[in-house]
Amino acid sequence: MLLSTMNTEVLTNTANEARGLAIDAVHACSSGHLGLPLGCAEIGAVLFSEGLNFNPVDPTWLNRDRFILSAGHGSMFIYSWLHLSGYDVSLQDLKDFRKLHSKTPGHPENFETPGVEATTGPLGQGIANAVGFAMSGKRAAARYNTADHEIFNHHVVALHGDGCLQEGVAREAIEFAGHNKLDNLILIYDSNDVTLDAMADKTQGDASEAYFGSQGWDFETIDGHDLNAVAKAVEAAKKNDNGKPTVIIAKTLIGKGIPEVAGTAKGHGEGGANFAESAKTGMGLPTTGFYVSDETTALFAAKADEKKAAHAEWQSTYDAWKAANADLAAELEGGINTEGLLAKVPEFDSDYADATRGTGGVVLNAIAKEVPQIISGSADLYGSTKNYIADGGDFSYENPEGRNIYFGIREHAMGAICNGIAYDGLFLPSGATFCVFADYVRPAVRLAALAKLPTTFIFTHDSVGVGEDGPTHQPVETVSGLRVIPNLDVYRPGDPEEVAAAWVGAVERKDGPTALILTRQKIGNHSDVPVSVRREGALKGGYVLKKETGDLKLVLMASGSEVDHIVNAAKELGDGVRVVSMPCLERFDRQSCDYKKSVLPCDVKNKIAIEAGVSGLWWKYVGSEGKVLGIDRFGISAPGDTVMKELGMTSDDVVAAAKELLG
Repeated sequence: MLLSTMNTEVLTNTANEARGLAIDAVHACSSGHLGLPLGCAEIGAVLFSEGLNFNPVDPTWLNRDRFILSAGHGSMFIYSWLHLSGYDVSLQDLKDFRKLHSKTPGHPENFETPGVEATTGPLGQGIANAVGFAMSGKRAAARYNTADHEIFNHHVVALHGDGCLQEGVAREAIEFAGHNKLDNLILIYDSNDVTLDAMADKTQGDASEAYFGSQGWDFETIDGHDLNAVAKAVEAAKKNDNGKPTVIIAKTLIGKGIPEVAGTAKGHGEGGANFAESAKTGMGLPTTGFYVSDETTALFAAKADEKKAAHAEWQSTYDAWKAANADLAAELEGGINTEGLLAKVPEFDSDYADATRGTGGVVLNAIAKEVPQIISGSADLYGSTKNYIADGGDFSYENPEGRNIYFGIREHAMGAICNGIAYDGLFLPSGATFCVFADYVRPAVRLAALAKLPTTFIFTHDSVGVGEDGPTHQPVETVSGLRVIPNLDVYRPGDPEEVAAAWVGAVERKDGPTALILTRQKIGNHSDVPVSVRREGALKGGYVLKKETGDLKLVLMASGSEVDHIVNAAKELGDGVRVVSMPCLERFDRQSCDYKKSVLPCDVKNKIAIEAGVSGLWWKYVGSEGKVLGIDRFGISAPGDTVMKELGMTSDDVVAAAKELLG
């Protein structure tokens, strides 16, 4: 992959033209970040001409190299190179940078722009996403490659800077990748010694080589503006199969090409665009906007032809593999098949009793037998979260096909790595921890919702029912805090059949993530209600668990373990009381108005909701004349039943509230 003298000359000019495109786009909207697009232009020239395998007319080709821009603020880097490489990113799209409904938003979005693999957003996420992509690639190779046909052998390349590396999620992911020997992963570290506020030595003092080496990585430090040095480093990293991921520490000049700000913190943002004309003149570019030379156009047209030919050669291998491996091909091409999945989960016995975390494990194992793409991880809590796939094996360098991932005590990286697996689209990931630690995972949950990823987040020990561990481990605000994230389904099932529906609902969902909120303590099985009613009702988010006898005068509603309380309260209150289970408010809200009114009639003002958490979100269901029994304070340390009673979470409290409401 060493570049010829002629190509070096052309690519040097191409790198400057990419700089010019970034300057023009940022100057046009007076907004954006120039530092990385200018400082990493030579890296982009090497990657998108020689270093990455891809087909610009088929951005989702299975065996493409995945490129992730972790430093997403430098979005004009990837937009410029996607345009030059022949992706469906036009010159007009570059001119529309950061404009309404453009294909080139401020930070790259996987659902907006062809060639963008991940919505990395906040710094550090892209590094962890890349680890997820690399895990997916390892597992795909192990599951689908055969002795006769290798259809997966791609690499994952992520570009990041000092800011990404300072974030804790990146460090968690780097440790995990080194420990699991993901040698198909290449990080390119844009090491320009500058952060947004100041020179980097103001806030960091790491010896990068020593750090990465200590984590089991190969490393090399190069001049990031030397095209041949970049090419050699990438080539060596792609040949690496020694069980070590690789970091290329590229020393660069931030804002290169604009002398007034280059090498300083001012080079990070849009300030350099003020010198657009003189900068382009200094780089030998015309002062006309958005210039691309004929030589650059011809070079990348030829490269596109080469890449299409490589894709075609792979396709012939794939076709031969498909003919020889019909079952594997059907699995790979069929994707996540969930048809009739709920019916394949065995019904629970009428006397079944367990915590929903335990039931969740039973259901997960049932559906894992039907959906081979499901994988499940835990943040050092399998014994508590109960989401281990029996006979699934453990993911490791020696066993990359393993379906269970030991993430260690790395909740944030777990979420972001699961998102990376979900971005890749080959497997269906889930990760588990205690509910109170959802705050450690929340940034990844939010991005999964934004990017419409089918990631499943399992949060057990869901309330003050945790008991003796005390208020630090008793989530009261956590479930509602998750519910306010747009496009996240939050399931808090109230019996085993609702758990079955919740898990299947998560697996069936293609347009966003699901959070499963599960108990530590045992809850009832409402076996006097038909299984079909509970499962189908839970899939709708809310339903009438027990219909009133006589005229309706009161509606009781709850989720999770508190459903037991409203069932028992209704027995004591007698006729005219309806019991409504609300395992997923988001799904319920998506139902038709007629359905919602059939469950919660508008003309019945007497409504009571109970949940062992903050009360605020329930008022829209009970109305101003109803009551909400919640916990608008932190918990206490005592046995779970004692805490529930002390904080008003019992059937007696529901009965008392009902009598007061009914007068």
